[in-house]
Amino acid sequence: MPTILGYAAQDPSTPLAPHRFQRRSVGADDVQIEILYCGVCHSDLHTARNEWKNTLYPSVPGHEIIGKVTAVGSNVSAFKVGDVAGVGCMVDSCQSCPSCAEGLEQYCESGFTGTYNGPVFGGENTFGGYSDSIVVKQQFVLRISHSDNLAAVAPLLCAGITTYSPLRQWNVQPGHKVGVVGLGGLGHMAVKIAAAMGAHVVLFTTSPNKKDDALRLGAAEVVVSKNADEMAAHANSFDFILNTVAAPHNLDAFLGLLKRDATMTLVGAPDSPHPSPEVFGLIFKRRRLAGSLIGGIAETQEMLDFCAEHGIVSDIEMIPIQSINDAYERMLRSDVKYRFVIDMASLREEGQAA
Repeated sequence: MPTILGYAAQDPSTPLAPHRFQRRSVGADDVQIEILYCGVCHSDLHTARNEWKNTLYPSVPGHEIIGKVTAVGSNVSAFKVGDVAGVGCMVDSCQSCPSCAEGLEQYCESGFTGTYNGPVFGGENTFGGYSDSIVVKQQFVLRISHSDNLAAVAPLLCAGITTYSPLRQWNVQPGHKVGVVGLGGLGHMAVKIAAAMGAHVVLFTTSPNKKDDALRLGAAEVVVSKNADEMAAHANSFDFILNTVAAPHNLDAFLGLLKRDATMTLVGAPDSPHPSPEVFGLIFKRRRLAGSLIGGIAETQEMLDFCAEHGIVSDIEMIPIQSINDAYERMLRSDVKYRFVIDMASLREEGQAA
């Protein structure tokens, strides 16, 4: 088994630092990928610091992976050496339950295996994309058809599919009025994708200084959610709202903006619960409050192809791996527009110098 260099958290309170570990050898159904770029997701920070109380240490985060195929197993037909490929949030599932049979591996009844931190319901640890290479079953490897700006493609593997999936599930169509709550790593992708689907996109933010950016990204309107008059002007008018905020907040303010039978879907994952919504705001308009995870492999491929067709990538700031701990602190301050991506050449240079 090859020895790999990565960056790992050894416990909740120490910084990520260089760590060597072993990957499995390439099997008949496997694809080996030299990692070129890895996006930095808020889930990485939650996991590294055990904020969800489920972290397996040592923890090598990273599930927004773009790289080059360096070896394939004898049964692999969809990829060849030299291809550009991606790996997202999952590297395995049971492949036999009803959800897996429908291409919804993210809802696998046995629990999917995360690209890092192992199976959802417990099991052997897995190590993610803050590393120089990875070996993944071909069923969980994705084709990348973007021809350039590959670093900015990396966040599509999580932020892109997390927002694309609910927009597709709730059937957003051209002309629909769609709200996006929050303009961060998820929100900026939601604005881009919903606009590309032909929706009239309204961005909700607590920060008036984000208006110009939201309009640049594709929003048709921007509403400062702390302004009661601006919110009231949109009452009962939305076909769909995608709420990307990962901090507890009052959901009723946004539920009241939905039309009858419309849905607000939550994709942000706060570390403490939202205040419970007022039931009458739901029952009198038959409104729906829902949640959504990522997408299955087929839908993730669909999203990548859609984004390539429409020229959509993430807005990123490239960093060397050596800056990851500072990036985490900046991410907590929302000091990034809008996603950090690690240039993994910096890790290889560190390994050669060691």
